[in-house]
Amino acid sequence: MRIETIRYLRCTVMRASGELDHAGRVRFSARINAVWDWTRGPVLVFDLAELDFYDSSIIGVLAMAMQRMEEQGSGRIILVQPSGHLLSVLRLTDLLSHVELRDSVEETVAELMLQPGPPLADPAAAPPSRSSGL
Repeated sequence: MRIETIRYLRCTVMRASGELDHAGRVRFSARINAVWDWTRGPVLVFDLAELDFYDSSIIGVLAMAMQRMEEQGSGRIILVQPSGHLLSVLRLTDLLSHVELRDSVEETVAELMLQPGPPLADPAAAPPSRSSGL
């Protein structure tokens, strides 16, 4: 599994590709924890379109992020073009109501950048930056 993260002022985009199984879940969860403070909230944008395979581990990854956001009292999870299967699983597990759905990463980032108010990221940071892991 490959995980690419891109840091913007108002969000962190996480693109996953390959196979997300138990081992991938551990790596993906660790990556989310590593980028957690990149944006205030945080605002995490997940692009999972290039996942060739995923099992119930995807629910574990999203549920972990949702639980942490609930404990902290803030944050947003945005899914970009999730598959129909993932949508039905999220609906069945009652997690769909905890995520936002969007059509493209680019439009989502642009929409977030146009929101009024102070940046959601640390102004001392130098976004956007990229990081990837295999």
